Amino acid sequence: MTTITPEEHPFAQFVRILGKGKRGARSLTREEAREAMGMLLDGRAEEIQLGAFLMLLRHKEESAEELAGFSEAVRARLRVPAGLSVDLDWPSYAGKKRHLPWYLLAVKCLAQSGVRILMHGGGAHTAGRLYSEQLLGPLDIPLCRDWNEVEQALRGRNLAFIPLGAWMPSLQRMIELRNTLGLRSPIHSLARMLNPLGARCSLQSIFHPGYQAIHREGSRLLGDSAVVIKGDGGEIEINPDAVSHLFGTADGENWDEEWPAMAEQRHVKPERLDPAQLQAFWRGESEDDYGRLAVLGTMALALRALGTPRAQALAEAQRQWDARDRSK
Repeated sequence: MTTITPEEHPFAQFVRILGKGKRGARSLTREEAREAMGMLLDGRAEEIQLGAFLMLLRHKEESAEELAGFSEAVRARLRVPAGLSVDLDWPSYAGKKRHLPWYLLAVKCLAQSGVRILMHGGGAHTAGRLYSEQLLGPLDIPLCRDWNEVEQALRGRNLAFIPLGAWMPSLQRMIELRNTLGLRSPIHSLARMLNPLGARCSLQSIFHPGYQAIHREGSRLLGDSAVVIKGDGGEIEINPDAVSHLFGTADGENWDEEWPAMAEQRHVKPERLDPAQLQAFWRGESEDDYGRLAVLGTMALALRALGTPRAQALAEAQRQWDARDRSK
């Protein structure tokens, strides 16, 4: 029998804030979110607290203030070489299951044209999807294991991919809890807005309706420039068969644009995803109308994020695509 009341764990307060019933529970403030994520990243919370915290957040749905506070905690723990900069931050955490990841060809072409791009992702965490990491080798996209390798890749190729686990392993571990908890946690959303190199603009794809505006507001609170879309399959890729709404923010001001569908009628979904088709399409050895429009639309999105108006961005995307080095 215990006769001495044990002290409450310091992290318990954050679980209580989120889980204190329908009337008592609330969202974390930005400062509370920063402190809570800092404790998680530093290993100062118990495993059971981590699981409870993530699932309570998932049930409640994270706020812009929470995402901003979480991001600040991550950024405070980054160790990035001074002077390392990029034009676009390109997170890739969802994977594709209906269409090929055409955005990878858009990224390659933009980089060949001089746009400096950092990609990062969390690995193949969900069955039945095709992830960026699985195609880096075949598409000759540099896979980097630390920031020095990123610096070298950007210097030589304007493009680098670094796994989340290489620069924030605590977050990667949280993502990998997906199959233990049975649900994706808010870390999948958080990773999209981390922008570790402070890019000129952060591109983000959030599939579920309503979250796009929350992510934009979180980026605005952080002082970032960002464009958030509902990309195909949750990746940063324009779906040419659908209207695309761009949720933008720059210099503390929000903006919105609605881009019409690029195709007159919807394309038939392929029966299977053959990654070799991406290589053949890049080399000009095969045609794919959906893929062509997805690549051009995604390139135009990136150029729009960097300040080029839509009509000019579409024309410039076509010019860059036509001028690509098909041998690389």
